[in-house]
Amino acid sequence: MNPDEKIIQFLKALEDSLSSNSFVKISLGNYKGKEDNLKNIYIKKILIKSEEKLSFTYRYKTRDIVKNYSISESNSILQKLLTEGFYVATLFTTEYDLQYENFYDKKFTIRKIPATIKELPSIEHDRNKNRQITASSEKNYLFELGITDKSGNVLKNSQDKFKQINHYIENLSALLKEFSSDKALKVVDMGSGKGYLTFALYDYLKNILKIDASVTGVEIRPELVALCNRIAKDSGFEKLNFAEGSINDFKDKDIDVLIALHACDTATDDAIYKGILANAELIVVAPCCHKQIRKQIEKNKKQNELDFLIKHGIFLERQAEMVTDGMRSLIMEYFGYKTKVFEFIADAHTHKNVLIVGSKVKQSKDKKIFEKLIEIKAYFGIEYHHLERLLDL
Repeated sequence: MNPDEKIIQFLKALEDSLSSNSFVKISLGNYKGKEDNLKNIYIKKILIKSEEKLSFTYRYKTRDIVKNYSISESNSILQKLLTEGFYVATLFTTEYDLQYENFYDKKFTIRKIPATIKELPSIEHDRNKNRQITASSEKNYLFELGITDKSGNVLKNSQDKFKQINHYIENLSALLKEFSSDKALKVVDMGSGKGYLTFALYDYLKNILKIDASVTGVEIRPELVALCNRIAKDSGFEKLNFAEGSINDFKDKDIDVLIALHACDTATDDAIYKGILANAELIVVAPCCHKQIRKQIEKNKKQNELDFLIKHGIFLERQAEMVTDGMRSLIMEYFGYKTKVFEFIADAHTHKNVLIVGSKVKQSKDKKIFEKLIEIKAYFGIEYHHLERLLDL
């Protein structure tokens, strides 16, 4: 039997294990190919939007890369890997394990040994145990918001929204865990919309972190406020409520955590202002649109090292975004917040979003930061930043 025949035998065994639902995983090792720093590849079966696929984890010296392929195309990809560098491969099934080896003296072997794994692993791509918010029939709000059916199964057209909710909670989880469960927490979600994330946040605080928290969603559309208040009542969420009004109109200064996701243009500044005014311990915003600063940069057209960039509309837009959010971060630092800015993915169908997080650490104002803001405005031709006007800087 030549080496190609042994590979075909290995691939046939893979096909049979998939057909009989006994497939567990495949590991490839002893790589001698041309790709730098590639060490192993691990293959498992996953389920993505009701379609079974094989997930290939390419393990390099300092990183992993995951690629998902259909069952049909995986066969040819695996055959290529076995002929172009991997000298050892093991197929694990619940019935037996199959080992393929390519020795340096041109000897090729394939042998069947007793199964080392007797149970099938989960093939859920996003397993519930890794999610902060799980879907179940007991979570009435997920059904009422159109995320699940009455039995608690996530609807096909709501898969992305459900992932978005969990990704949002995952981003906040490390920050929220710092709050003591002994302290009552006041959270305000500015611009809460239909309340998907507001409900999930309350659920996470109350049922996962066991924090005595009251959460208020602020929304300008009265029909959404009425809907969300009804769902909160029907779900038994006693300390979750929704208030009608704009961010600017919100008067409550008793805020521990302020959140504003995708508040458009200066509405993000209004939210940060409310948080600073309330001396909130945590401010989290995901800005949307940056028209106020962009118009000033475009109008004044300062001549400096960056003028070759901002003469192009797309670069001007990106520059305005960075300058606007950079100044927001500095202003928050001026008022005693330690800030960090990072990108997160809201869901599979949106662009990357910037998340600005500010944690209160001190009360004093740093004169150097104020001077830096003046320099930035002069450099880019900015007359004022909306947030600094709100704060009388």
